[in-house]
This record gives sequence, C-alpha cells and structure tokens, in this order.
Amino acid sequence: MSHDIIKLIDRLAGPMLIPLLRRKKPVHGEFARSILLIRPGGIGDAVLLAPAIHSIKKTFPSLQIIVLAEQRNADVFPLISGVNEVFCYDRPWEFIKALRGRYDVVIDTEQWHRLSAVVACLTGAPMTIGYATNERQRLFSHPIPYSHDEYEVDSFCHLIEPLGIIVKVKELPFLNISDTAERKAESLLGKFSEKPFIVIFPGSSISEKRWDMGRFVKLASKLNQAGFPIIVIGSKEERAMGEEMTCGLDALNLAGKTSLVETAALIDKSSLLVSGDSGVLHIAVGLGKPTVSLFGASNIKKWAPRGDRHIVINSNLHCSPCTRFGYTPKCAKNAKCMADITVEEVVVAVEKLIGNYR
Repeated sequence: MSHDIIKLIDRLAGPMLIPLLRRKKPVHGEFARSILLIRPGGIGDAVLLAPAIHSIKKTFPSLQIIVLAEQRNADVFPLISGVNEVFCYDRPWEFIKALRGRYDVVIDTEQWHRLSAVVACLTGAPMTIGYATNERQRLFSHPIPYSHDEYEVDSFCHLIEPLGIIVKVKELPFLNISDTAERKAESLLGKFSEKPFIVIFPGSSISEKRWDMGRFVKLASKLNQAGFPIIVIGSKEERAMGEEMTCGLDALNLAGKTSLVETAALIDKSSLLVSGDSGVLHIAVGLGKPTVSLFGASNIKKWAPRGDRHIVINSNLHCSPCTRFGYTPKCAKNAKCMADITVEEVVVAVEKLIGNYR
C-alpha cells in the first residue's frame, strides 16, 4: 500500500473511526515486558526517535521494543540499538502480526494523522501515549502536547515522560554502523577512503526544499578546487545529478548504489555532509558528523541540527517556514527561500567547519 493511499484513508476514515472507539483511562504501574512504538512517515522522524528509544532501553533493559514503521523508513531501525523487532504498516501480514501482539505500552509517535492512533487503541494495551494534536487525543490514556517550535528530538522525548523517564541529555552519536556496512562502504570508496572527503546529498522529495542543481554542480567544483574530494550519495533518482556533479572532478558518484545503512556508513567515514532538510541530514547528525544544511520551507526550530558542529543556512524570508505537520504548500515564489542561498555561503560554511574539526 502506497504512502499516498494511507494518507487518503487517514483523511477520509480517521475522523469517522475515532468517535467509535473508547478512550483509555490513565493507568500506572511497572513496564517490564514489551512496548510498541508506532512510527509511520519518513526517514528523518525515525532517526530522531533514537534518543527516546535509547532512554527507554536504559531505564528498562529487559523491555522488548517493537516498532511498527513503513517500508520507506524501516531500514533506519537497524541503526538504532535496543530495537528488538520491526514490522511495516504497508506489509499486510506484518501489520496484522504487530496488531496481534501483546504490549504493556503503545506509543504512537505520529504527529498528526489519525489511523496510527486508531491502531494504538486497537492493540488493547493498558497504556497508550500519543500527541494531542486533534481528535486523535481521545484514544490515548496519556495525550501529550505538541509544539511546532521545539526540536523534534525533544518532542519525541516528551512521549516517554509518562513512563517516568525525563531525558535531559541527548548523547551523541545515537546511531550505530554495523561492521558489514562499514566494510561495504570501504569497498565502494576505494582510494577515497584514504583521505578526508565531503559528502553531498543533492536530493529532496519536495521541490520547494530543493536547491538548484546548477548550484550543486558549482559547489562540488569549488570544494574540489579547495582540495576536498567529493562523494555524492542518494537514491536512483539522484544518479543523474551525481554524474553531473562529479564529472571531471576528484569525486565519486555513489547515488543509487547503496542501501540506507551503507549510505549511513559512507557518511560516518566522511569529514562533513552538505544537504538540504532531509532524512540523510538527520542520519549525519545521529552519527555525530559536522553538517552544513540548507533550509527554506522547513522550520529551523523543529528540524535543524543543534550545536556548534552544524551550520544552518537560511534566507529568513517572511514567508518561511511554510511546512507544517509534514505538508509543504506549493510556492508562488518558486522557492525563493532556497534560490537566495548562494554557493559562496555554502563554501564558507564548509571551510569554517572543516577548519574547526579537521
């Protein structure tokens, strides 16, 4: 089942299903057996859930942590230690198996859509936790407020507060690379594994968040002239972009040649990542790597990396940010917020960070 179909079902059926289900009353007690984390959506949300997962496992070491994800983000969870099993929403048999499981606690980490709240209720778990962003709050024993002006890692950590877990320090890195993925990355890099290199991810699933391709080409060239080998990563959709960016340079185009965990391993071996707001950006953050990120439509308070290892470039237009609950409206200004970001700004930011952390 595609993501678009799931969203359509949620929009049409969700508001009708919720009134038919009974809200759970708050319960208290020990949580020693199993917990289900529902995490539909993209790669970035899944990555930023990792600190909350680590805190759960640290507090309850014997707890079994099961995740109900989607095919598009399920490959993130092998990067997160403490997860025991992963099922997918959009694989019917896996969805049924997850729904039949017995859980002490179910945490719905979805921010807005309703069907995940319905699923949380249908599990029959004595304790259900989720965001109180609309009528979905009726289905949780512990509805939690949600703010658009709070870093998403912090928002996810609020979901585990009903378990008695208060997260004050988010340890880095919070993602782990397997030995197999590390060896694969080394074989793909070849000679580039012997010296520091910069990784660039030029892709975006939303056109309003995409920087101009011609500027990515100029960026790769300028960074190469400054002595930095370039590795381009991404899916098959970025393969042609990568060819254009690496042509004639001391560079390597690996777009479309790696799995998600192998992409993470490449980033882990790099000196720095350049990317727009993307799941790949959050992977770099989770690995503790310096990043230069390009923001326009996305809310910096909610999604931008934190700390002095990261530089966020933003044009600060009055109409930005415009993305809310994962929806970005069509831009009448041809994404001027991204178009106003210059190649020179990015080069200066990269050189500053490389100088600090070389």
